[in-house]
Amino acid sequence: MPETAGRAAAVAVLALAVAGALTACEQQPVAAPAAGPVVMAIGEATSVPPPPAEAAPVTQAAPVEVAITFPRTGSGQWMFTPGSDEVAGKSGKLMRYRIALETDIDGVGPATFAKAIRGILGDPRGWTGGGEWRLQQVGPGDDADFTIYLATPASRDKLCGGTADGYTSCRNGSNVVLNVARWANAVPGYGAPLDVYRQYMVTHETGHRLGHGHELCPGAGRPAPVMEQQTLGLHGCVPNPWPFPNGKSYAGPSGEYDDPIPAGDS
Repeated sequence: MPETAGRAAAVAVLALAVAGALTACEQQPVAAPAAGPVVMAIGEATSVPPPPAEAAPVTQAAPVEVAITFPRTGSGQWMFTPGSDEVAGKSGKLMRYRIALETDIDGVGPATFAKAIRGILGDPRGWTGGGEWRLQQVGPGDDADFTIYLATPASRDKLCGGTADGYTSCRNGSNVVLNVARWANAVPGYGAPLDVYRQYMVTHETGHRLGHGHELCPGAGRPAPVMEQQTLGLHGCVPNPWPFPNGKSYAGPSGEYDDPIPAGDS
């Protein structure tokens, strides 16, 4: 994902307690971690000065997709993005969320990532589609109902608690933890473009924060419910990242499969 042009200097440093009584993820529920990371708030430049009048015109090439690189074990330092005035959804309870990226991740621009998250959570096919929820991204110093982390595999394990797998994403209390390995590479054999998988992982883990449990494939060839553990297997369904794919609620039977979790961070 291309970097955006403007990143300003860090504007604040604060400590964040990572708390929560229940983890809902693509494994079994586990206990919450006892402590959290140090975080930094970042902003981006609001304007760019014009080039000198005598400068020759520059022809710019089309944006190029930047490779996403990351270590298995990150620093546990987090860049929090500024908030937004946008509120997704027209009715329902307002849930505020923050966005943080681990500093060791390269190839993901914070502003671009935040825009992608807002786009997914604000899509009318997403959780705001039923009129039960409204969603708004807020800044690091604002009260928030949950925080979305883009984390290296080892930091994913710390934030998620329980048995470390370095592979899945999770929801642990008020933490929605996106494993950067999945954001960068999706999963083998998913059968849909990377953007669709990213929509799924954000919507699935946020769905846990909004109180939804796991669901099963309702029938071969049908769209997978967004709360099916699509990372671990589709069980005859086809990929689907939305709870309201056609403007109507779509779900499957409650339950989960006993799928093995692949090894590694790829």
